[in-house]
Amino acid sequence: MMDKPVTGTLDVSGATLHYEVRGSGPLLLLIPGGAGDAGMYAGMAAALTAAGHAVASFDPRALSRSRLHGPLGDQRVAEWSEDARLLIDHLSPDEPVSVMGCSSGAIVALDLLARHPDRVRRLIAHEPPLLDLLEDPAPYRELFSDVRDAFRAEGVGAAMARFAEGVGEQRPDGEPERDATELPPAIQEMAPRMHANMPVFLEHMLVPFTSTTPDVAALRNAAAKLVPAAGRLSRDQVPFYGPAARLAALTGCPLEEFPGGHLGAVERPGEFAERVLGVLGGAA
Repeated sequence: MMDKPVTGTLDVSGATLHYEVRGSGPLLLLIPGGAGDAGMYAGMAAALTAAGHAVASFDPRALSRSRLHGPLGDQRVAEWSEDARLLIDHLSPDEPVSVMGCSSGAIVALDLLARHPDRVRRLIAHEPPLLDLLEDPAPYRELFSDVRDAFRAEGVGAAMARFAEGVGEQRPDGEPERDATELPPAIQEMAPRMHANMPVFLEHMLVPFTSTTPDVAALRNAAAKLVPAAGRLSRDQVPFYGPAARLAALTGCPLEEFPGGHLGAVERPGEFAERVLGVLGGAA
């Protein structure tokens, strides 16, 4: 049975963050993506802590248990990466840390690396949907704008249907789909919080985050610490796989493929954790 995390709160500019830490050792910070929160990576925690890492994650500002101090508006990547930096300073003030972010969490992670490379030991950016990195971003800018419009007009269900239609299907891998009841309890517990977060994601995150222009020059300077990553099953999903592949080419870093697709960390947590440890160099 997985140990309960140690939880805490951290006041940052304009918000109070909820965070969770498991295990002991050098810190590995996991930045959630989309409408997810600290529970997103619960399925990987046991394997990562067994390898000698303290594993931390958090609810990003405006999501789940991390409350804003003022009104909700469009979210800014730079503000979220500063939150991550402050959490690193709080939990590991004297040592750089390993970081992994998935999807919009990878966008935040890349901004963190560009701005504060001294606070990072190694960073995995798994499928950051940075549309500016695509050869032709226009169709996907239109898609994500359409998704937001569908949310405004018809709600979450219509928006996610448009999203799935536009992104396309991931490659089949011959594995049966995992039943939701097989997911770790912490991920099952996250489901209602994630559902409640969807309006924030669709209205205030999807378009601003995917429209962010990464600082490629700064990332190139920090390339020794950077691991661009993408799921094996995402190769046909251009806005997921394409930016990671282009980032690898621009920075001279090899593209590392991970198990599963865009949600590999949730759907294949054991295999995903093993790959994370391999990329980070195994045990801490």
